[in-house]
Amino acid sequence: MKDVGIVLAVSVGSMAFAAQSPEWASREIKAGIIGTDTSHVPAFTAAIHAHPEWRVRVVAAFPGGSPDLPDSRDRVQGYAKEIHDKHGVETVDSIEALLGKVDAVMIESVDGRPHLKQAEPVFKAKKRLFIDKPLAASLQDAREILRISKEAGVPFFSSSCVRFQPDVAKFRTTPGVGKLLKAQGSSPIHMEPHHPDLFWYGIHGVEALYTVMGPGCVSVSRKVEGNFDTTTGKWGDGRIGIFRGVKEGDHKPLARVWGTDGEAQSTVDYDYGGLVEAIARFFHTGQPPIDPQETLEIIEFMTAAQLSKERGGAEVKLDEFRK
Repeated sequence: MKDVGIVLAVSVGSMAFAAQSPEWASREIKAGIIGTDTSHVPAFTAAIHAHPEWRVRVVAAFPGGSPDLPDSRDRVQGYAKEIHDKHGVETVDSIEALLGKVDAVMIESVDGRPHLKQAEPVFKAKKRLFIDKPLAASLQDAREILRISKEAGVPFFSSSCVRFQPDVAKFRTTPGVGKLLKAQGSSPIHMEPHHPDLFWYGIHGVEALYTVMGPGCVSVSRKVEGNFDTTTGKWGDGRIGIFRGVKEGDHKPLARVWGTDGEAQSTVDYDYGGLVEAIARFFHTGQPPIDPQETLEIIEFMTAAQLSKERGGAEVKLDEFRK
């Protein structure tokens, strides 16, 4: 996935080194990676290794890759080599070989299509799992991932890094605008033909929206006009949630809120630090920081947006997918 001008910094400096491990870092965790075809692979590995007090180390990776997706095919070997040369991460030739060497797994494959197939053996092996966005390339696959996780009794979570930006997350509990009436999440929108439109890059803005609003959307309608691709959701309690996709130029602010006492907006852009720390904590505790049902609703929201576009902007109820 291309960076398209977004600053995706690893915020090592924002997480000061602590000589003593946090309470949740109870043992040494060997982590593995499935899919080395995204810049997240070297960035996440570097961020984890910059914090030895977390007691997590990336030790092995299965490159994977999607031959029909240039963003995957053209980068998979390079990132595998980079984490091997810089961090001593062993490259293995199968997921089964990986699972024999690690305690927990990050699926980093940039392509959402293989995520279900890659997740199945991880759940079977009883390894805690983080699945990078998008959770899957279809609503059907996303539902199956949740089903298999529950059946196996193995926790997982999936998220964009935007959820862990403090000045976005605060709007959920302390919007500072009185009673929250409306929220907007924004991001670039760049599409990939194997995925529904919003799954590829729009998911960042949708995740920002859900970070603020939480679940409860009942219907969406989508309008594409000029430089903007806008999906408007209606929540069951009367609030309005908007995804604002920007085709070219500045997409900020990442989040904006309106309430009975005014409006406010976030001031920072994407940063990996909070997400990587959340992954490390989850590997130790087994407590997902996000309810998988909320993640599933994000997939439903984006699927409904696709249908709305195909139906000329008509309102699509999320219940249509839940029968």
